[in-house]
Amino acid sequence: MRLHPLLLSLCLAVALIPAAGASDDVRLPHLGSSADQAFTQAEAAAYGASMLRQMRALGLVLDDPLATQFINALGYRLVSSSESPKTRFTFFIPREDVINSFAAPGGYVGINSGLITATQSEDELAAVMAHEISHIEQHHLQRAFADASKTTPLYALAMLGALAAAVGGSNINAPMAIASLSQGLVVQHQINFTRKDEAEADRVGIQTLANAGFNPDGMAEFFGRMQLLLRADSGGYQVPALLQDHPVTTLRIAEAEARAHTLKAQMAQRQALPASSVRLPTWETTLIPVPMLRQPGNLFSAAQRSDAPGSKRAHDDYLLMRERVRVLSSTDLSALARYYADNLARHAAFGIPSNHYGYALVLMRSGHANAAREQLAPLLAQDPDNLPLRLAMAHAELLAGQRARALADYARISHDWPRNQAVALDYASALILDADQAAGAKAEALLRPQLDDSDAPEVYRIYGRAAELAGLKIRAAEAFADATFLSGHAAAALDQLTRLSQRADLDYAQRARIDARIAWLTPIVLDQRRLRANSGAAGGSDDL
Repeated sequence: MRLHPLLLSLCLAVALIPAAGASDDVRLPHLGSSADQAFTQAEAAAYGASMLRQMRALGLVLDDPLATQFINALGYRLVSSSESPKTRFTFFIPREDVINSFAAPGGYVGINSGLITATQSEDELAAVMAHEISHIEQHHLQRAFADASKTTPLYALAMLGALAAAVGGSNINAPMAIASLSQGLVVQHQINFTRKDEAEADRVGIQTLANAGFNPDGMAEFFGRMQLLLRADSGGYQVPALLQDHPVTTLRIAEAEARAHTLKAQMAQRQALPASSVRLPTWETTLIPVPMLRQPGNLFSAAQRSDAPGSKRAHDDYLLMRERVRVLSSTDLSALARYYADNLARHAAFGIPSNHYGYALVLMRSGHANAAREQLAPLLAQDPDNLPLRLAMAHAELLAGQRARALADYARISHDWPRNQAVALDYASALILDADQAAGAKAEALLRPQLDDSDAPEVYRIYGRAAELAGLKIRAAEAFADATFLSGHAAAALDQLTRLSQRADLDYAQRARIDARIAWLTPIVLDQRRLRANSGAAGGSDDL
């Protein structure tokens, strides 16, 4: 079902929408005394996590392990080169063709699928992400809430309550009702305040971009592309109304170009100095935790080839993931299939691996697995250790009825990429199709390590099915409850756990785990019910 795009606009409003125009170049203090009192780190993290769960409940998040792994690896490469390299971030992809991105409390950064597919290079995508990272690290959200302490929090609570009602209620006009509620409450109120923040986020973001090894011109290049799209309203994208009201200005582009030129000159001067004379910041000489990069080195290739920014490998990986996002977020597979087929037939320059890969994904989603294999075979012959290509071929074989060959491929991929979430999830999903205990036990063992640091509902859902097949009934029920909660349905998850706690066959450890989950989840459900009551929403269930 195609969800109304205004629902995402509401999520952005709740997350405090930043203005797009930037004309003031004022350096704000890194920390404001009043800003830190707006909300604590724990409150910010809880708010961001709640926002993400409710977006998932509305089907607004692209929870694809490969794309999520890519966007988080790119994000944490930037974070490790930023002013606060140990800050916790969560990067995710809203399933929206609107060209937009946003930063939310708790280090949550959303990069819309439409923005990813609108970029032309990894540098442009990294520039947008560096900008959003800077909003969080410069405490812009805290200052914005502090600046409107008597108004904005009330608006945010009202809209969050309306969103909760839309998730749990049955009102078919909920999208329009929510949109009406948000009109004029946040955007215009914040616009004068956030222009300074935008200027600072541009400046700090370009510095982060350069520190991470990306081309600092990436931000100006993307601004220029946005300006062209806004002028013509072209490209088949829905341009955000906020950007139409406050377009990317020529001055903003000029400032980004000037900043990039200065940084490149400084970098060239530094490279000309003897290595011993270059003093690094203290944090660059310490161990920096980068949680998403479980396998150092190449992200999608097992071979020892450089994936540093600007390398051919990095560009190829970016192109593959851009097309993957394009396909998986599409709601019109027929049009997308024509797009790939026509361009591959007519334009030789279009016949690069990423476009054949995108076409193969469309074919698989459309039920043409054998045709997808024909697209993938030449690509794998040229790049046999490429992870996205290998996973795509294994999945195509599975869909084509070549089950034994697919499982053998998955086993080899799992050996080459141990503990990789995308690999484990695909392999486990294939195994549980056997619906026998041995296959279930193998799938359960594959996915168990992924539960330590994953908030993807599908991981828990597939793990639950695997545990069920393996005979681990209690573990399975717990996993299904976790999947329900992470999908944005906290009350339903609490009901599942409550029923599970009433079983007479629980041992001490099982009962303690379940009771702890219930105790943690209960206040979350109560808060959501309070928000719905405060929003004045009528009807609907409590199933959030």
